[in-house]
Amino acid sequence: MKKKHHHKNKPGFFKKWSAKLHLWFGLGIGFLIFIISITGALYVFKDELEKFTRKDVIYHNEQNIEQKNVLPIRMMEKSVVEQVKEKYPVHWVNVPIDKKMSYLFYWYEHNTKAWNYFDELPVYKAAYVNPYTGKVLRVYDEKNGFFNIVKMIHWSFLLKQDWGPYVVGIPVIIFLIMLITGIVLWWPKNKAARKQRLSFKWKNVKSWKRKNYDLHNILGFYSSIFALIFTITGLFYAYFVVQAMIYVIFSGGETKYPDFSHIKTKAPIELRTEGTLDKVISTVIQKYPDAFGFAIDLGHKHMDDHEHPNFEVYVKHLSYSYHKSSSLIFDENSGELLHTHDPKDKNFGEKAVGANYDIHVGSILGLPTKIIAFIVSLICASLPVTGFMVWWGRRKKKPTKTA
Repeated sequence: MKKKHHHKNKPGFFKKWSAKLHLWFGLGIGFLIFIISITGALYVFKDELEKFTRKDVIYHNEQNIEQKNVLPIRMMEKSVVEQVKEKYPVHWVNVPIDKKMSYLFYWYEHNTKAWNYFDELPVYKAAYVNPYTGKVLRVYDEKNGFFNIVKMIHWSFLLKQDWGPYVVGIPVIIFLIMLITGIVLWWPKNKAARKQRLSFKWKNVKSWKRKNYDLHNILGFYSSIFALIFTITGLFYAYFVVQAMIYVIFSGGETKYPDFSHIKTKAPIELRTEGTLDKVISTVIQKYPDAFGFAIDLGHKHMDDHEHPNFEVYVKHLSYSYHKSSSLIFDENSGELLHTHDPKDKNFGEKAVGANYDIHVGSILGLPTKIIAFIVSLICASLPVTGFMVWWGRRKKKPTKTA
């Protein structure tokens, strides 16, 4: 007598095609997603690790600073240039509000004609400087530094930065589709199946295939919401349309981003002196005594120079995050403050755009969100591996014999 076989209900059209797309895309871009996710995880704790390895130069340790004055910025720049002896001009300087911290001078040149990362940046280095003496405490080659190489693998696989939207952006769009199809495939039909897919029940399970399947299925589900957020915030940098959509959605339908390019320098160039930037720096420090710091462009010509509508200074209010910032426009000849745009002046769309980087790297709320970003990035890196093993295990599966 033949046994009756109870056949499972066939999956619907949507679920069937979700499974096909999930498989094809996974096999096609799995390795790329693994690299993007691993480099993302490695980059998460960049600031914390650099603060630890550079702690002896981040603070200059100058004594009795209450009785001393910081050197004029041009005098400090001249001293730094003489010590570092770099053929390219200094690009900008990071000025901390905390008087105990060193100034940070940067050399950065961008060769737009290059095709790979190493040729694209002829120089990218940073010098920590005692602002009271002008002494260079240490110089770092940021171009060849571990974290910057990790960052550029993450952005463009060490190819030209402008190629990032293609070599990384397109795989990330596909990964976004895979996340959505993965949720569709995970979604259970009933309560019993839901319990099975929400936790690991390995007490009586010996099969590695089942354990691997659960790792892919359960970890993929729990990380999916965060992975979607990190994916969309990553696409923000690759495609303007994503930036525009985020702004329009969070601003409540505003389609025009605030533009202050009409506020320009009006004073004659004869008013520009060696002390103009010192006046700008002094104004920012007095206006934001509780901020973390800000950057000042030193005004030299560079390889990829382009027209700047005005002289703008961005103030970073928090040490661990960029989303809380102010922008100030100065007359670059007279040093007069022309315009201020503080967090309280921004609509929610501007705040969302400004918070994108911090959300993407997990620094939006400090260490807790960085830990989440690190774990989710590792899980995302594991998904192509466990997914491939699921496919490989099924591919090698022997056909069952019929009685």
